[in-house]
Amino acid sequence: MQNILLLGAGRSATSLINYLKRNAEREEWHIKIGDFDIKLAEEKAGGHPNTSFIQFDILNEIQTKDEIAKADLVISMLPARFHPKVATACVDLGKHMVTASYNSPEVNDLSDIAKSKNTLILMECGLDPGIDHMTAMEAMNNIRKKGGKLTSFKSYTGGLVSPESDNNPWHYKFTWNPRNVVLAGQGTARFIRNGRYKYIPYHKLFSRYENIEVASLGDFEGYPNRDSLAYRKVYGIEDIPTLIRGTFRKAGFCDAWDVFVQLGVTDDTYQMEGLEEMSKRDFINAFLKYDKSTSVEDKLCESLNIKKDSDVFKRLEWMGIFEDKKVPISEGSPAQVMQAIMEEKMSLDPDDKDMIVMQHQFEYELEGKKYQLDSSIVSIGDDQKETAMSKTVGWPLGIAIKNILNGKINLRGVQVPIKEEIYAPILEELQGMGVSFNETERELKD
Repeated sequence: MQNILLLGAGRSATSLINYLKRNAEREEWHIKIGDFDIKLAEEKAGGHPNTSFIQFDILNEIQTKDEIAKADLVISMLPARFHPKVATACVDLGKHMVTASYNSPEVNDLSDIAKSKNTLILMECGLDPGIDHMTAMEAMNNIRKKGGKLTSFKSYTGGLVSPESDNNPWHYKFTWNPRNVVLAGQGTARFIRNGRYKYIPYHKLFSRYENIEVASLGDFEGYPNRDSLAYRKVYGIEDIPTLIRGTFRKAGFCDAWDVFVQLGVTDDTYQMEGLEEMSKRDFINAFLKYDKSTSVEDKLCESLNIKKDSDVFKRLEWMGIFEDKKVPISEGSPAQVMQAIMEEKMSLDPDDKDMIVMQHQFEYELEGKKYQLDSSIVSIGDDQKETAMSKTVGWPLGIAIKNILNGKINLRGVQVPIKEEIYAPILEELQGMGVSFNETERELKD
């Protein structure tokens, strides 16, 4: 019996846990689920004969080392700041670790030691990052194999609401951590386009989006992620003229969201005073000029050059920011207040389904001709538990775990899923589970 320790039983772990349960008896696994909320861990274990559950505190170093020592493989679904702590313990004890989260310098520095301990630390094996890496590498390797030269790579992913559940003017609902949505894009976006380095500061990000059409789903907006440049080395395309990785939103979202960025209500660096007495209208007014004779609506429109009959204003109005109702929290940062306001309006209803949309756009040259290859995936959630987000984050992890424990993945050190040994079996099994890319290719004419 091989022992799997899963740390963190939150919403994004649901499909992973269900995948592990489905394979546990055949693969002879015991799955121990640990979470700070023991009731949540118990719920996710679900009484399955091959599972157990514990109350787990990552800040308890003795418990952390003791539980990891008992495992053959550790899955970290904890917040990203805790991954280095888990990875360090795994390397010290010679235990494999996998996670869906981004690699970090602290974890990457453990690679040589992990190799010496015959240990694999597999990072970025979820959706984005994860499936995006795997499908991109597969496509780029296929282009290389036939002699093509890659000249442009753009990749966008969005966690969105399914069309049948899309019933608000933002065409958006929270399908993952709301805090991450509110804070998205902070910092400076870096990418390269036609050989020119480009940098977009946060206050300009949501006015510098690209309009992109996705077949059968209509118009989307894509804004760049924080750092696309780092992936030139990861993908082995250091000399590529254009590389952009970004996030999808439905058309109309970015212009409206830019209002909140310009106002400053997505700032998470300080705590506000007087929230206990504020209405939503007061909250917005706190970021506008003092003028008793002018309405909050008029001040906002004047400050940001918005027309009251515009779609942008209608989205703001729908959000309820001009209401005289109390703000939902009595203390917090502007971003936390904004998150609470949005959660009242943008949370999924019980019967809603979420949707994942990912699109890669490749341009390459072959035998004197230029081609564009568009590769897209659309995944719809089953319900509030088996969401599209949970499936596309969890299933790649589960498949990787199976292939690590049965000896089909023998890489060691710190890895991301860009090598065929890792991504080929994952993509093959995902295709059988209904997660596959639809490709269209055309020749580009000058």
